[in-house]
Amino acid sequence: MNENMKNVFYFALIAFLGFTVYIGISFVGAYSKSIQPSSFRSFSVSAEGKSVSVPDVAEFSFSVITEGKKDVAAIQKTNTEKMNKAIGFLKENKINPKDIKTESYDLSPRYQYYDCTTNGVCPPSEIVGYTLTQSVEVKIRDFNKIGDVISGVVKNGANSVSQLNFTIDDPTKVQDAAREEAIKKAQEKAKAIARAGGFDMGRLLSIEEGGGVPSIMPMYDYAKGGGMEKAMAVPTPAIEPGSKETRVTVTLKYEIE
Repeated sequence: MNENMKNVFYFALIAFLGFTVYIGISFVGAYSKSIQPSSFRSFSVSAEGKSVSVPDVAEFSFSVITEGKKDVAAIQKTNTEKMNKAIGFLKENKINPKDIKTESYDLSPRYQYYDCTTNGVCPPSEIVGYTLTQSVEVKIRDFNKIGDVISGVVKNGANSVSQLNFTIDDPTKVQDAAREEAIKKAQEKAKAIARAGGFDMGRLLSIEEGGGVPSIMPMYDYAKGGGMEKAMAVPTPAIEPGSKETRVTVTLKYEIE
C-alpha cells in the first residue's frame, strides 16, 4: 500500500512539474511577444486617404506702421488712433471680436550711420527715430465681405495687408474622413500582400499617421507706402475660396502568422 502511495505521489509530482514548465514556457513566449512583437516576422503597409471640403473661414493680417522721431509717446498715439479706427471699422461690419487678434506690437529704433572713409574718424551710430508696427489677424466667416473688409481697413488706417488664406475652422471631421479612407486602403493592401506572399495576417501591431490641412492662399502682400495707395485705386477683387483636399497618410504594421 505504501508502495502504491509513493507511485501516485511521484506521478502527481511529475505531472505538476510538467504543467509548471509548460506554463512557464507559455508565459515567456507571450511576454516576449508583448515587449518585442514579432520583430522578425512582421510587415508594414502605407496608404493615403483624402477628403475634399469647402473652406468656411478666410484669414488675413493687416498692420499699422508708424515712423517718427524720438518722441515715442507721439508715435504710439498716432499708431493707436489708426489701429483703433481700423478695428472699429471691423466691428461695425459685424466681425466678431473673438475673430480679431493682435499678432505683434513692435517698437524698433532707427539708426543714423556715418561714413568713416574720409578722415578715418568714425562717430558712433545714433538713434534718430523709432518705427512702431502693430499687426492684427482677422477671420472672416462671410465671404461676401472679404473684398470690402480688406479695402476698408486700408481706408481706415492700415498700411500693410498680407497673407489672405482660406481654411476650415474645425478640420476634425474632414481629417476623420480622410483617415478612415486611408486605413481602409491600407487594410486592403495588407490583405493583398498576404495573399500574394502566401501567409496569414496576424494581429495589428501599430498604426502611424501623418498628414495635415493645407490652407495657405496668398492674395495681398503690398509693401508699406505706395502699394496701399495703388491698391485703393482699383475695384475690390472678387474672392473665390475654391475647395481643399485634406490628406492623411497611415502606416499599419501587422504580425505574420
